[in-house]
Amino acid sequence: MHDYDAIVIGAGNAGLTAAATLQRAGARTLLVERHNVPGGCGTSFRRGRFEFEVALHQLSGVGVEGQPISLREGLFQQLGIADRLEFVQEHDLYRAVVPGRLDVTIPADWDAAIDVLDAEFPGSRDRVARFFELIKQVAFWQIAAMRGMPAEQIDPVLFRYGLRPLQQVLDEYFDDDRIKVALAVYWTYLGQPPSKLRFQDLALTLFAYFEFKPWHVRGGSQAMSAAILDSFRQAGGQARFNTGVEAILTAGGRVLGVRLEDGVEVTAPEVVSNASLPTTYAMLDGIAVPAAVRNDLATRRIGVSGFVLHMGLDATPAELGFTTSTTFVNRDTDDDRTYQAWKSFEPARGICVSSYDVAPIGFAPAGTTHVSLMTLQYADIWKNVAPVEYARIKFAFAETLLELCEAVTPGIRDAIEEVDVATPLTMMRYLGHPGGSIYGYDQDATEGWLFRNSERETHVPGLHVAGSWSGMGGFQPTLEAGARVARRLLRTKAA
Repeated sequence: MHDYDAIVIGAGNAGLTAAATLQRAGARTLLVERHNVPGGCGTSFRRGRFEFEVALHQLSGVGVEGQPISLREGLFQQLGIADRLEFVQEHDLYRAVVPGRLDVTIPADWDAAIDVLDAEFPGSRDRVARFFELIKQVAFWQIAAMRGMPAEQIDPVLFRYGLRPLQQVLDEYFDDDRIKVALAVYWTYLGQPPSKLRFQDLALTLFAYFEFKPWHVRGGSQAMSAAILDSFRQAGGQARFNTGVEAILTAGGRVLGVRLEDGVEVTAPEVVSNASLPTTYAMLDGIAVPAAVRNDLATRRIGVSGFVLHMGLDATPAELGFTTSTTFVNRDTDDDRTYQAWKSFEPARGICVSSYDVAPIGFAPAGTTHVSLMTLQYADIWKNVAPVEYARIKFAFAETLLELCEAVTPGIRDAIEEVDVATPLTMMRYLGHPGGSIYGYDQDATEGWLFRNSERETHVPGLHVAGSWSGMGGFQPTLEAGARVARRLLRTKAA
């Protein structure tokens, strides 16, 4: 008799939804998390009179009430938390700014976005309309293919455009670099520049935000994480926090359970890991890492991390000049150079500015606002920084984000009341991810469902992996991945 039917390692997005799905289906499940709160990236922290959202900039896939195939009507209903969460809708996708060259706000509506872009770039209406239709078609057929539709039934548009670099498709439809920036600025959400990013990835991202709208959660992502944990516990699940896993135990070639950091061994025939793949396979005890796994991991590269400046500002969004919840500010239209800058301490060339009080989520006192400035950055450059130099370099680089933000909010420095700065080393420490990666592996053309099957096959019976390291990064993909892996496990056990 095993102690549990399943053990889930890590209470990040995928770990939480996996554990809740398993427990609510009747599988006795233990959730183990080394941190003291659930959520991973989906959490918050306090400084002074402000609470800061750690990582959620925009939640895709929520959908309006009654909209099918949405998180609201699907996963959140299945977990029994839809009525417990209060969603705050953003009516614009984003504001895209290149100082002196571009300043356009894209509404979260297909037709309204066409109107805005045609007004900003006269004569572009037909091209934008055709581009949006291509996005819809590629996204639709990609979803069909991911759900198992045979290739011969898939519209050829997916094969013609899906794997092409985004930049090639933009160049086919548009001549002006500014409109290309305005339409492709979400590339930073995916960690690859348009010259490398697969068109199908941006198509799926834009489709998710246009169709299901961008949202925040009242109380931040921590409220969502806590609601999923409550769903798990109310179904009888057991959770242990401040508890790390030292090893994944095996016997006879299959999973037997886990050994915790205090030496206690807990048995279960199924283990779901929300940890990174390198960490997960390094924890295997009693069995060699299968050759197929070693060969696979050897061809993958650790993805990008983030540098974030959290600020509590003693002024309202309107007083500071924030007109949208999400603003992207780039120094110019050279996305490849921006991508290369992530590998150095060159001043930030592009930032995502999140103002959480244009549509308030409840973290800032009245008359104030809570803002984060984020740029992407690889961790390697930080590993060689001497400890005595760390604070100086951290705050000097943070200044470059502030300088770029001042292009849209000139008086922001005068309103600063609280500041907290996170580097890729911070991400490494709190997430436990190699390189502090926030998207898992580099999301280049070799990653994804067409070329990798990490989520479906670990080559170790009883071991399952879920999260950004075995699929696509981001909140919606990882929330869905945990539930998907759990359902697959349940089906296999029932067969």
